[in-house]
Amino acid sequence: MRRLVIAASVIATALGGGCFTPSIPIPPPDAARMDFELSTTPGAETATFAYPATHNYEGSVVYVYNRDQGTGIIVDANPDGGVGPTMPFAAVAGNQIVVTFQREDQSQSTCIRLRQGAQDPNNYCD
Repeated sequence: MRRLVIAASVIATALGGGCFTPSIPIPPPDAARMDFELSTTPGAETATFAYPATHNYEGSVVYVYNRDQGTGIIVDANPDGGVGPTMPFAAVAGNQIVVTFQREDQSQSTCIRLRQGAQDPNNYCD
């Protein structure tokens, strides 16, 4: 009887474990694919953010946070996983910007030093 209970437990565990598939982690955002448009109007410096379509980020919530100014935006990724251009947020060249893609229970971030256009993949935050 005891062997029967153990065998049933093993089978139930094996069958139950077969229902769960491990999720593949999403990659961190690629700095070279980030595009920022800077507006340098004195006293009202802002930036907008865009990221090309990427299937890894479909269904993501995107956070763009300016560490230096303590401001940012939150947007949904487009159905194709791309973003923006977003609404403007306070920023100037050289600010530390953290871009985070959150999908279900996963999130990945990259922090860069802001510049006009495509970002330098070698110029990360301090």
